[in-house]
Amino acid sequence: MKRFLTKIASITLAFVVVFATSSFTVDMHFCCNKLVDMAILSKAKPCKDKKQESNISSKECSFGQKDCCSNATYVKNAEDNAKKAQFEVSTDNIAFLQTFFYTYINLFEGLELKVVPFVDYHPPFIDLDILVLHETFLL
Repeated sequence: MKRFLTKIASITLAFVVVFATSSFTVDMHFCCNKLVDMAILSKAKPCKDKKQESNISSKECSFGQKDCCSNATYVKNAEDNAKKAQFEVSTDNIAFLQTFFYTYINLFEGLELKVVPFVDYHPPFIDLDILVLHETFLL
């Protein structure tokens, strides 16, 4: 369950970062204070210039009047708070990277087998068992 919640949280945070760092525009066209068209990332289409027949006649607003229509645009600007990584190549950086990779790679090399110098040494043959001769036994 913890793994599942971690995945959900990480996906949610990724979408928040994408939404915060992106910009978009919403364009809206109003006629008679009513929303006629709305478009995201493009221009809203204006209402037709033709007069529509309606039984209700109003002196304040009608679809045929050009000054009655209005456009509204909402622009969400991107906030670029993320710092861009800067990497300058210099001799100090190269020397550090070389030593770092060399030591890191050597950490995982297999260790040599322990060298035992007397592996091939055979003890001398004992002719007589001294403990039996002297009858000394540990009990």
